[in-house]
Amino acid sequence: MDFKLTEEQIQIRDEIRRFAETEIAPDAAGRDEQEKFAEKQIKKLGELGYMGMTVSSQYGGQSADTVAYTLVVEELSKVDASVGVALSVNNSLVCYGLEKFGTETQKQKYLVPLATGKALGAYCLSEPGTGSDAGNMMTVAEKRGDHYIISGAKNFITNGIHADYLIVFVTLDKKAGTKGVCAFIVERNFPGVSVGKKEKKLGIRSSDTAMLNFDGVKVPAANLLGQEGKGFSIAMAILDVGRIGIAAQALGIAGGALAAAVKYAKERRQFGQSIIDFQAINFMLADMAMEIDAARLLIYQAAVAKDSGEKFSVQSAKAKLYASRVAVDCAVKAVQIFGGAGYLKDYPVERYMRDAKITEIYEGTSEIQKLVIARGLMT
Repeated sequence: MDFKLTEEQIQIRDEIRRFAETEIAPDAAGRDEQEKFAEKQIKKLGELGYMGMTVSSQYGGQSADTVAYTLVVEELSKVDASVGVALSVNNSLVCYGLEKFGTETQKQKYLVPLATGKALGAYCLSEPGTGSDAGNMMTVAEKRGDHYIISGAKNFITNGIHADYLIVFVTLDKKAGTKGVCAFIVERNFPGVSVGKKEKKLGIRSSDTAMLNFDGVKVPAANLLGQEGKGFSIAMAILDVGRIGIAAQALGIAGGALAAAVKYAKERRQFGQSIIDFQAINFMLADMAMEIDAARLLIYQAAVAKDSGEKFSVQSAKAKLYASRVAVDCAVKAVQIFGGAGYLKDYPVERYMRDAKITEIYEGTSEIQKLVIARGLMT
């Protein structure tokens, strides 16, 4: 399989790389320290068409392919993984879900503003009592005439504070298990929707992560996404795409760590020479470079499979599992190469190390990815 980038993909990569270096990198450390959402940068990304870049042009998107999308997430995450995940969630967990499963009316009302950067979306699946056991949710919906009443809470919601539109998964019948799950499009300004605790996190501190409460929220029946009882399968199908985005985020973190480590190793001198000349250092850098290239190939494989209309659940699981492992490994190696300086906030590698860990957890833990891969071997 040929993974040579097209001229269009290279152009997108180079454009977003310049944007990341000029618009995001300068205050990335400050926003991390202040736990400040990159509102200005997200707005600009929307104006440039990147917040819904994979959406069809008829709904305001760029109709970009998934490889181009991964390049964007990677380049953003090289300088700030918080911005990378905000864009990833809007593209893959929200816009993709609406375009794939929404009605024409829903697409015109919600997808168009999301794809054109006029609105921001969030994906609400996790709950305080459920994580990997997503089918055992406690947020409930009750149908009353031409609307539903939703009550419950969702936690660890990326973009939770600034999102305008939410894709919320609830159960209509607890006894039915996953077959009782439904998906709804909920507007943040619906009465009964409120933001709870904003989480204080180890990493991606510039990304909003919050609890959302739903207290008897009246949602029109027209906002049901897909069919009743099909919500769980919709959630899993959306996550397959989301995992490609998180894999790209992890790849960006790893790439940022490698670039910083190479630069520092060339400049730092010990025993009369640059430390990059020591085998102990350059072997670590060699391992990082190899792991990054291997992760990139897995990501491209998953992206091409998706765009080709093939099944890609296993490929996306492999990409996320390996890329997240690489992100953690490369970030730790970068800190080691920096030595004591790597433990200081004066340099970005301590942030890369903090940011890397979450990629092994959200949108399906590494253990869940192994389960998906193993089940693929059984079929």
